[in-house]
This record gives sequence, C-alpha cells and structure tokens, in this order.
Amino acid sequence: MPVKILFVCVENSNRSQMSEAFARILGGSEVEAYSAGSKPSGVINPKAIAAMKELGYDLTTHHSKSLDEVKVHAPFDAVVTMGCGDACPWMPASQFIDWQIPDPKHMNEEDFRGVRDFIAQKVKELLPQLSKN
Repeated sequence: MPVKILFVCVENSNRSQMSEAFARILGGSEVEAYSAGSKPSGVINPKAIAAMKELGYDLTTHHSKSLDEVKVHAPFDAVVTMGCGDACPWMPASQFIDWQIPDPKHMNEEDFRGVRDFIAQKVKELLPQLSKN
C-alpha cells in the first residue's frame, strides 16, 4: 500500500502544488500524493508552473482543488499544512505536520526557486519518515 499524503495551503496554487509534485517525483509508486487549498484560487500560479518545468515536471497536469474535492481519498497517512493556520480544517489522518514555508506568490523568480528547492528538501526528508516498508 502506498503512503497517502495530503499537502494543504490556502490557495492550492503554489506551495501545496509543488509539494504534491515532489512527492510524486521522489516517492514514485510508493506514494499517493494530493494537494488542496482551504480557499482554492482555482488556478496554478504560472511562476510555479515555470519553476517546476525547469525540473522537467509539468504542473499544468494539476488543478487547484478544494479540501472537499480530496476528502474522498481520506484517511491520509499524513496531512502537511503550510501557513494556512486556523484556515486549514481537520482532515482524517494518522499525523499532522505543519511546515512554515513562506508564500512565494509575489516573489521574484530567484526567490521563488528558493522556496521550490526548500519544499523539495522538506519532501525528501518527509518521505522516509512515512515509509511503510
């Protein structure tokens, strides 16, 4: 059984989308990754699409989702929240993790890449902790 992870931020347009992508890239068939927003914007930030394209990942295959849209996949092994605080409603999960990751929405390209790379590192550290093997 793959590990099921849900990444949640406010708009589901930057941080949680990139986290989901890295979980899929790094976890392969061992991970079922999802992302959602407490107040989804409905769009994925073009900066996030560009930042992930640099790494060969097509974020245009994703879409901005609400928590209601992903709750059918619950319970999760882990729910990772990113800066949504009290705006993140409860979702059935074995564990809850909060990452303090700045919202890169209005950052320049270089700083945006820095957040992307920070997220990649966080996901890389997280996956072995959740492994069911």
